Amino acid sequence: KQHCANAQAVAEFLQGHEKVKWVKYAGLKGDKYYDLAHKYMPNGTCGVISFGLKGGRKAAEEMMDKLKLAAIVTHVADSRTSILHPASHTHRQMNDEQLKEAGVAPDLIRLSVGIENVNDIIADLEQAL
Repeated sequence: KQHCANAQAVAEFLQGHEKVKWVKYAGLKGDKYYDLAHKYMPNGTCGVISFGLKGGRKAAEEMMDKLKLAAIVTHVADSRTSILHPASHTHRQMNDEQLKEAGVAPDLIRLSVGIENVNDIIADLEQAL
């Protein structure tokens, strides 16, 4: 329950941030899975959010370097907030064209929102952005 509540608040924060280009989260109105998510998961969708930044790969790398609370890891679904920028971590050997061919946007950031205080999570993202 806490993962879902925190992720909803974080997704709404990201969606409204001037440096964020796009957000994918089924709990947001306008998401292509919004209706299905509310039908099958009426108590909350999940804790995982995908988003991209204006400024692409470089902006994402810079943001990742500034994070203090979120743990940079290659997996999701932990009780702590964890985050990954595949283009500079798991797929760092690929250039932007190769990333796109593999279905990974160069600006893609995967965020698994944990159960910490949501204000602390948002503050960490805000200072990094």
